[in-house]
Amino acid sequence: MSSIGTLATNVIHWGALSLLFALGTLILYIAALFVIDKYQTTHTIRRNYPVVGRFRYFFEHLGEFFRQYFFAMDREELPFNRAERSWAYRAAKKVDTTLAFGSTRPLNTAGDIFFINCAFPTLEEDANPPSAVVIGQGVARKPFSTNALVNISGMSYGAISKPAVQALSHGAKEAGIWMNTGEGGLSPYHLEGGCDIVYQIGTAKYGVRDKHGALCDERLRKMAAHEQVRMFEIKISQGAKPGKGGILPGVKVSAEIAEIRGIPEGQDSISPNGHHDIRNVADLLDIIGHVREVTGKPTGFKIVVGSLDFFEQLCELIHQRGANSAPDFITLDSADGGTGAAPQPLLDYVGMPIKESLPLVVNILHRYALRDRIKIIASGKLITPGKVAWALCAGADFVTSARGFMFALGCIQALQCNKNTCPTGITTHDKGLQRGLVVHKKAERVANYALKIQYGVGLIAHSCGVAEPRKLNRDHVRVVMTENHSAMFSDIFPASEVKPEYIVAKQQD
Repeated sequence: MSSIGTLATNVIHWGALSLLFALGTLILYIAALFVIDKYQTTHTIRRNYPVVGRFRYFFEHLGEFFRQYFFAMDREELPFNRAERSWAYRAAKKVDTTLAFGSTRPLNTAGDIFFINCAFPTLEEDANPPSAVVIGQGVARKPFSTNALVNISGMSYGAISKPAVQALSHGAKEAGIWMNTGEGGLSPYHLEGGCDIVYQIGTAKYGVRDKHGALCDERLRKMAAHEQVRMFEIKISQGAKPGKGGILPGVKVSAEIAEIRGIPEGQDSISPNGHHDIRNVADLLDIIGHVREVTGKPTGFKIVVGSLDFFEQLCELIHQRGANSAPDFITLDSADGGTGAAPQPLLDYVGMPIKESLPLVVNILHRYALRDRIKIIASGKLITPGKVAWALCAGADFVTSARGFMFALGCIQALQCNKNTCPTGITTHDKGLQRGLVVHKKAERVANYALKIQYGVGLIAHSCGVAEPRKLNRDHVRVVMTENHSAMFSDIFPASEVKPEYIVAKQQD
């Protein structure tokens, strides 16, 4: 017993000494922080409130993560509020998306829209799936036909992780939609699922560039040789950063990504803010025609709308050259589009939002009798059935989304996309964080989300009395003007009549 008692006494003794040592160390550490904070000259709060002032930065950091859970109301958070995210999560998980008691969406805020239901809605037996749209018909050697409504917008391998690309590829195939590569080039993981692919050519020409960074026909043919690559999209500008090229931090540029893009490993990958070989409308049409001729596949461009004079000049030149010189499609991105990294002045202040740009551009194409020739793809926060249905009413043929499909993958809007610390493994190359993203499970959710949006748009279309979503038009929407007044969308943005001189040109074409 005496030996046990002695052992116990020693344990207590050493435990007490260890505790005193730890407390002493902590006190010295706090004292050191006090001295550092008191005499540093950079941070006012820390200088005036040593040690305690450091909690400000700690809580500010935690606020990014906890704000959406504890403080934000269902409809007030940006970029996406809880109601929108929750719908996307439920749709992806294939659980009940119905709600009880009533909508939390305000119906009297200026700019909000609502749909005009029909007294005699389309019956289930009269409903049809979305009709097919052919892109590049009569111009491209291999036109692309699809009935997909909502597709995956450009997200580059590198900006998002390998398992994220794999899940998107498999999910897109299951849902019958296309996937845009983003400007980072075509990886094996894009091809893995067997889905249709739109190859995006950014300002740096990643994947289709020569050693000097110029467009390489040999590389173009190699990309076009993949049967899955259905179209080519030349990115002129992006909604989140118009006038600024893509930004991929060097920590994300692995050997594999460097090989795919044709750039040095481990160095920041920053695209030029514009194409060196596209300086005017004529250059743009030349490049579009060249890529279409080399690849044999439909070719268009992506742009965030700014000056509408650009589209007037574009249409005028197309008529001078002939309708076959036109792009096969135009992707319109919104000023509130997303990205992994962009300067805040561009995010906040530059570009036109899709709710204004889409109907204006569609009207211009109508005036020049080019609307049938040029298909319109709309992008920018269109992640719920209501917003997709609005885009179809406004004149879009297709909608693409990146962030909606990120939510389907499990994104929690942690706003860490540019830091390689994404907690859900979507925008990080940290293998430990990627482990949480199980490809086959997330692929199912991607497909579920796409199909649920299509179903939801169908519900709206049938309520409006049309048989399928592509029959929706501007007469099916009203816009809230003031708390007590709304107006028809078709009155605010009336459809343009074709200019007489272009009716003849259209008939000749």
